[in-house]
Amino acid sequence: MNELTPKFNPTEVEAGRYEKWLEADVFKPSGNPDAEPYSIVIPPPNVTGKLHLGHAWDTTLQDIIIRQKRMQGFDTLWLPGMDHAGIATQAKVAARLAEDGILPQDLGREKFLDKVWEWKDEYAATIKEQWGKMGISVDYSRERFTLDEGLSQAVRKVFVQLYNKGWIYRGEKLINWDPKAMTALSDIEVIHKEIDGAFYHITYQIEGSDEFVEIATTRPETFLGDTAVIVNEKDERYKHLVGKNVILPIINRVIPILTDDHADMEKGTGVVKITPAHDPNDFEVAMRHDLPMINMMNNDGTINENGGKYEGLDRFEARKQIVADLKELGQLVDIKPVRHEVGHSERTGVVVEPRLSTQWFVKMDELAKNAIANQTTEDAVEFYPPRFNDTFMQWMENVHDWVISRQLWWGHQIPAWYNEAGEMYVGEEAPEGEGWTQDADVLDTWFSSALWPFSTMGWPDENSADFKRYFPTSTLVTGYDIIFFWVSRMIFQSLEFTGKSPFHNVLIHGLIRDEEGRKMSKSLGNGIDPMDVIEKYGADALRWFLSNGSAPGQDVRFSYDKMDAAWNFINKIWNVSRYILMNAEDVSADAVSSALTKVANKTAGNVTDRWILTRLNDTVERVTEQMDKFEFGVAGHILYNFIWDEFANWYLELTKEVMFGEEEAEKDITRAVLLHVLDQVLRLLHPIMPFFTEEIFEKLPNTSGSIVVAEYPKVRPEFNDDKASEGVAMLIELITAVRNIRAEVNTPLSKAVPMLIKSEHADFLNAVSPYISRFTNPSELTIAKDLAVPEQAMSAVITGAELYLPLAGLINIEEEIARLEKELAKWQKELDLVNKKLGNERFVANAKAEVVQKEKDKLADYQEKFDTVKARIAELKEN
Repeated sequence: MNELTPKFNPTEVEAGRYEKWLEADVFKPSGNPDAEPYSIVIPPPNVTGKLHLGHAWDTTLQDIIIRQKRMQGFDTLWLPGMDHAGIATQAKVAARLAEDGILPQDLGREKFLDKVWEWKDEYAATIKEQWGKMGISVDYSRERFTLDEGLSQAVRKVFVQLYNKGWIYRGEKLINWDPKAMTALSDIEVIHKEIDGAFYHITYQIEGSDEFVEIATTRPETFLGDTAVIVNEKDERYKHLVGKNVILPIINRVIPILTDDHADMEKGTGVVKITPAHDPNDFEVAMRHDLPMINMMNNDGTINENGGKYEGLDRFEARKQIVADLKELGQLVDIKPVRHEVGHSERTGVVVEPRLSTQWFVKMDELAKNAIANQTTEDAVEFYPPRFNDTFMQWMENVHDWVISRQLWWGHQIPAWYNEAGEMYVGEEAPEGEGWTQDADVLDTWFSSALWPFSTMGWPDENSADFKRYFPTSTLVTGYDIIFFWVSRMIFQSLEFTGKSPFHNVLIHGLIRDEEGRKMSKSLGNGIDPMDVIEKYGADALRWFLSNGSAPGQDVRFSYDKMDAAWNFINKIWNVSRYILMNAEDVSADAVSSALTKVANKTAGNVTDRWILTRLNDTVERVTEQMDKFEFGVAGHILYNFIWDEFANWYLELTKEVMFGEEEAEKDITRAVLLHVLDQVLRLLHPIMPFFTEEIFEKLPNTSGSIVVAEYPKVRPEFNDDKASEGVAMLIELITAVRNIRAEVNTPLSKAVPMLIKSEHADFLNAVSPYISRFTNPSELTIAKDLAVPEQAMSAVITGAELYLPLAGLINIEEEIARLEKELAKWQKELDLVNKKLGNERFVANAKAEVVQKEKDKLADYQEKFDTVKARIAELKEN
């Protein structure tokens, strides 16, 4: 007997299941040349630690997509891989070595890289184990890593081609510098945080005079690198000073007073110090006036030889000393507290230092122009939700040149070589001959990640089978926080090197926050480890929560209450499955097929069988439609309502009238329908919750093989029966109304009461009267198209019928009138809403005809209910 345990146990269900899937090779492409290809490349996690909830969200949504497409017959490829994450990984390994008192410099580049590779192997294994617990259906035979030789070849080719076009260049510019990681950062690797600071008001003496000018700065230590002060040429206060010099306090260096529009007469004192090597605006001023640029800081954030007596001090310690010295000299006028935004390193968290440095850059103007133009073509990338296309376009329209060199050892070493003669060679391979030294810097991690969709497919070999078959990829799923880091760069690099967009669709999700809506962080201690959640609730429950938590682009709040609800839902399906398997364990596939044909032809089965098959068709159609739009939350809501309410709470209960009856032929039909609906429910749920659906699916008496490659449900028009659907909907509404009335007058179901039903559908209701009797327990049941309405009766108006329960002595006429007046107000509100919608000319003109008709049908139904309730109130008042 194919029994399920009495209670759903995720640990037992999920144990070993993933390994069985891998052994069966069910995740590999079908290889069917006639099937439409559908491909996804996984957003590569970096190898710095465990998966977090955000990545679990990425992988869950992508796995839902790929599992559904696989079941729908697409030739699916989901390619896995990982990212080397230069800054973060090097920092992690350096920190581990520091625990043993070892510095990277003690080992040297090659031996240090050996340690990083050991780290990579360790954490890559951890990530793959966690992927297994999540159940993601990737093809591991195609797994890639951003430092694979194939991907490294692609990186070198891209670098050299962009260099030869003049789009990669080496130059001295002001960049963002991370003093802890001691490397350059791109603009988007800088996070601006609001912190407490101060404006330090300092006086500079005019050379040869007792006059002083006052400047205000939040970074007094940078005056060590000042090369000018500026005023606005229209500022009458300082016209007499233009052309003169000021003397920098303490270090006594003389610098000129110049005019420049950057000086704002309305802001501060109107006098601005210019520190070109440490401020982006000052850098631009210096370029206009050909000013010298003095770097006053070492790589580690300490003051260098240009800092005089402050040489060797940390930048913030130097600030304290300088402020104290200025105060002693009498040139510190004031310190005013201020709350301001300061750039911090996205990787190390330290305050970023704007710093003049020689780096490698990508010239972005042409690449950005191509990406912008592409969004107006048929090859445009479709963003879900569409508003993120605006986010992408705005960034591309305002993008700066991209600093791509990093002062690290872990990463793709820049393919440039230098010799003692001062010559530079750039190429995919090292130059021939002696005396060449390769550039010590590596490329920004995102440079290689930007090539991910096509480099993983075999590019630059454009004849690679995977590249020809699966590129461009179909869909990318990622968070909105890396649109700039990764999505944008993949788009412009792919357009440049393949002539195509890298993917057709980008599904953007939000961030996972805690129950209070706060972003999860180590500092708050509110992070959630997805593996801990899986250990308690199972992967299926976590996946259900992640897929149903929000709409595309929206943040979601993690909640253990929601996890409890997910577990309860799975347990409900588990119990339903146990009931069906216990009652239909021997039904063959042929028996099911034969029974379904008879039901469709109306030669067997009852109205409830035809109703549930009609509702199943509607569910399949709507779920598939929402999944195609990546509205997983809406799809999940539809599935939940069908499974919990219509299938479990109603159809299963209604079948008991047959299952506890005497007619074996009817029982056989009902068993077949139960099995079929359960089978289809499991298939609909499988992409979202793969583990327990496989567990139940393999126990069904008429299935074989893995649900992973089972056919996804399709609408079967022969099952549609509108009359059955409307009839059972009326039956359910009637039963619900009786239960509500009983509850209002505290009359339990065990107590039989008389019941009268007035309806134009009396013939149908008489035909289903056994169901009415089973679920409402009438002492007498009268159903007629016309009947005398009792004076003292509780009443309810449902679609197509009026219900009366003569409960003399149990009701208060005034209370009944009050109740009906509330119901009348409810129907009036519904009428107002529908009338407003139908009165909207734009809605009527633009909506589909069936949508408009549906609203008109609702209007007629609500009007009938309104009129009936109104008439009943009048009758009660007359009596």
